[in-house]
Amino acid sequence: MIRFNQVYKRYPGGYEALKNLSFEIAEGEMVFLTGHSGAGKSTLLKLIAAIERPTTGSVLVKGQNIKSLKSAALPYLRRNLGLVFQDHKLLFDRSAFDNVMLPLQICGFDHRESAKRVRAALDKVGLLKREKANPIALSGGEQQRLCIARAIVNRPTILLADEPTGNLDSEYSNEIMSIFHSFHQVGVTLLIATHDESALQHFPGRALTLKHGELL
Repeated sequence: MIRFNQVYKRYPGGYEALKNLSFEIAEGEMVFLTGHSGAGKSTLLKLIAAIERPTTGSVLVKGQNIKSLKSAALPYLRRNLGLVFQDHKLLFDRSAFDNVMLPLQICGFDHRESAKRVRAALDKVGLLKREKANPIALSGGEQQRLCIARAIVNRPTILLADEPTGNLDSEYSNEIMSIFHSFHQVGVTLLIATHDESALQHFPGRALTLKHGELL
């Protein structure tokens, strides 16, 4: 499903964010990406989503080589991906419903089918009754669940999450991780970057640990 082969990522000035990474993630796996702040976790996720390209080496996602993908092919790759960012990237001038609707509008889905998908996604994360609320009226945990609803509304086969519980208390963190676990149980491939030690202890899945851009 996801394969890294001797991947390096260098930025202008010579900074190496990732060094000689080689690993595989099988279809349906739940994998935790751990490591200190600045270890390269976010960069690794961006390579999978083709937000960044590797400097050398190959990143394969569902058999597609990220480095050689043309810009026109990126929307088709990302239809298979759900992305949950650290900074939410929510539209605060739109309702919860409209925030989740946006990816479907971009992909050109029929409005009636889109509305059904949006409400199903909001229901999955426990926000169906808040569909008319703007993000500013939601708590931090609710905003994170809204991000997850937006990430899954396309019904992706791969879900990438960057520190999804980083700013939440333990109760909200457990709720978010339980939602991810439910996706894992129905066959979604998950890669979750996290500092949350309790998640590693209480949920199944192996850990990939980065240190200064290298895989331990």
